[in-house]
Amino acid sequence: MNEWPEGAVDYVQAITDTKLLLSHRYAEWMLAGPSLEDDIGGASAAQDEVGHVRQLVRLLEQQGRETDWLEGDREPNEFRNAAVLDTASETWVEHLATVATADRAAWYLLDSITAEDFTGLVEKIGQDEYFHLEYHDARLTTLARNRPDELQPIVEDALSKTLVFLGPASYDSDSDPLVQGGFVDRSAVELRTALFSHYENLFDGTDVSLDDVTREAPSPDEWDATRRRVENGVISQSVVDSLTGVQNKEFAVE
Repeated sequence: MNEWPEGAVDYVQAITDTKLLLSHRYAEWMLAGPSLEDDIGGASAAQDEVGHVRQLVRLLEQQGRETDWLEGDREPNEFRNAAVLDTASETWVEHLATVATADRAAWYLLDSITAEDFTGLVEKIGQDEYFHLEYHDARLTTLARNRPDELQPIVEDALSKTLVFLGPASYDSDSDPLVQGGFVDRSAVELRTALFSHYENLFDGTDVSLDDVTREAPSPDEWDATRRRVENGVISQSVVDSLTGVQNKEFAVE
């Protein structure tokens, strides 16, 4: 196990917590999707994300993070998840847009890691993510064609928040600390460009426009590098309780 550069533990923690919240948000809709196919897909994705979390947690433990803390024994404001996952979605369209953008952003962050400790792991997780992201794109394309007016404001909000999660708009290869530290091979600018371009191409030819997506924020001064956000939003205590299984902890399998 190699010692990671400054900021890398928080970087991986953000990926891990985002995947943890993704598993929860997928689970919320496992029996509420528009079709059995969607329900099964959500259940499978939730299970995949839990598996990814377990693998990433082992690496974080080796870097000094406490197991109980990693598993959720902490305050809501100590979670590092993407802000777009803070609250439960009220509609299927909102659910799909939020998990799609968060899942892809977490994958982009993970795929950029070049540290030796992640050799093989990124490729393995990527095999699962391929199916998640392909499914999201297919469903979003259908929604863009059939319900563009409903999807438009939701995608604008989700994508704006997710770009912030990837990092400051000015963090290029010369200024991104983790690129300079040799932990990743792509800067926040490159990741943000890749994410925006993906959805720009996905919605090309539909009535969904990304013209009003906030692309110039945040600045490094206003960005919280630990939580990868600018606002003070948090997940609810009830979500923390659900993640930790506090109500039925006595039945947990050791």
